[in-house]
Amino acid sequence: MAGVVKQVTGGDPLSLICVVGPLPPPSGGMANQCEQLVRLLRADGFDVELVRTNAPYRPAWVGHLPVLRAGFRLLPYLLELWLAAGRASVMHVLANSGWAWHLLAAPAMVIARLRGTPVIINYRGGNADTFFAGAPRNVLNMLAGAALRVTPSAFLQRVFSRYGLTAEVIPNIVDLSRFIPSPPRCFGDAPHLVVTRNLEAIYDIPTAMRAFARVKPSFPGARLTVAGSGPELGHLQQLTVELGLQDSVCFAGRIDNADIPALYSSADCLINPSTVDNMPISILEAFASGVPVVSTSAGGIPDLVEQGVNGLLVPIADHEAMSREVLRVLQDAGLAMALKQAGLAQARKYSWPQVRGQWLDAYRRVGAAKSKLTPVIRTNGDLP
Repeated sequence: MAGVVKQVTGGDPLSLICVVGPLPPPSGGMANQCEQLVRLLRADGFDVELVRTNAPYRPAWVGHLPVLRAGFRLLPYLLELWLAAGRASVMHVLANSGWAWHLLAAPAMVIARLRGTPVIINYRGGNADTFFAGAPRNVLNMLAGAALRVTPSAFLQRVFSRYGLTAEVIPNIVDLSRFIPSPPRCFGDAPHLVVTRNLEAIYDIPTAMRAFARVKPSFPGARLTVAGSGPELGHLQQLTVELGLQDSVCFAGRIDNADIPALYSSADCLINPSTVDNMPISILEAFASGVPVVSTSAGGIPDLVEQGVNGLLVPIADHEAMSREVLRVLQDAGLAMALKQAGLAQARKYSWPQVRGQWLDAYRRVGAAKSKLTPVIRTNGDLP
């Protein structure tokens, strides 16, 4: 950690922001949001230190040892948290439900408390209600002890309220410099439909595939790209055979974040079949790309997608309703254009210039408590 020693005075509550969260790979909503937030804050000149919750294993071969690898990642993580908490004026922890909370978010909160650093918990788990209902009491107590609780949606804010916790809403970010709407095109009988969710049970890719099978008779050249990876791949490949879709469905695997805009630019409709959700980044990215959206109404999605205005909503696991709404988009150019324009307007609400001020205000309010303390010493070489 060699570098030029610099004293940080106590007058600026934003002397150093520590963000705790994952980075791609693998890609995912929380990892992509963490990467964007850190990158955009740094581009605006703010001093940000990242403590990565999914840092690469060192040595790399440890990643193949299921039990041992946890210790190899956890111990360096705890050390990084300890050092960063001592330097930072505020710690921003991106948190999720389940074991991710216990192994990653909870240690960050404990260490921050020991170091006297105020914490913003940025809770993002779409299944928070189930997790809170079955979790030990100390989970809610720890959340209550955070300096500030932030959720990306009013949906999660309502969940927190049911458990006696207040939370502020600061939405997810979509980087409009990366997603450019494509000009209108005639797709004939070969529209391109996309699903950009991981291949996990909660995202219910089979419903999207069954809906696609009902679209094919009207559009024989239609194709479906499923961009994501996960344990359901074998089952989904078998389903393509059962549905006779082997030549029409492409399992593209996990697509690098930098390449996602190109996928959207080729798409005529986004299908989101998830059963549990909060505020899907994929829908925001589709909006920003001018791609009409057909989604289930799971979780917080109705807070983002207004039925018939910027998207079309269907019940969870209802492939017949999903196919009907997809066909409406593909067969009614006027409807598709209206959804596109409304989606673009919605996306602008989540652009960095709109969200930036909300995060800076939160950091300043929370960081003011530590900025009044004794000045700290850190080195330029500490930043990754």
